[in-house]
Amino acid sequence: MICGIDPGMNGAIALLYPDGFAEVHDMPIIGKGVDGRDVAAILTEFRPDRIYIERVNAFGMGRTSAFNFGHGHGVLIGVMQTLDIPHTLVMPQAWKKHFCLSRNKDESRALATRLFPAIADQFKRKKDDGRAEAILIAKYGEQQK
Repeated sequence: MICGIDPGMNGAIALLYPDGFAEVHDMPIIGKGVDGRDVAAILTEFRPDRIYIERVNAFGMGRTSAFNFGHGHGVLIGVMQTLDIPHTLVMPQAWKKHFCLSRNKDESRALATRLFPAIADQFKRKKDDGRAEAILIAKYGEQQK
């Protein structure tokens, strides 16, 4: 099983099974940050073979937002390391280029809907872009084998 993670407060954790079944979990949040305990529970329950996580930067963010975002990303990396799950950092430009996507999040939602019609209802709202991008990151990872 491959896992894709779109980090951040509106991000998600997506799981892509070898038989094509897919599921998406909204990023567990506690207060104003990523809830490492709940992330660990998800990853322990489903135990992916590899995780592909978007490599992000805080360019253009304010100091507080950048700190919170970086802290959340660090929590995710720490959980993966603690659980000894192999992971790969993926630049957004790499996976988006792979799927011929621009920065437009609606394109990601549309592609996720086409590729995963069984869970298309999870990508229908504008705010579901994190879910869509997480499953596309997982799909990108699957195709890197």
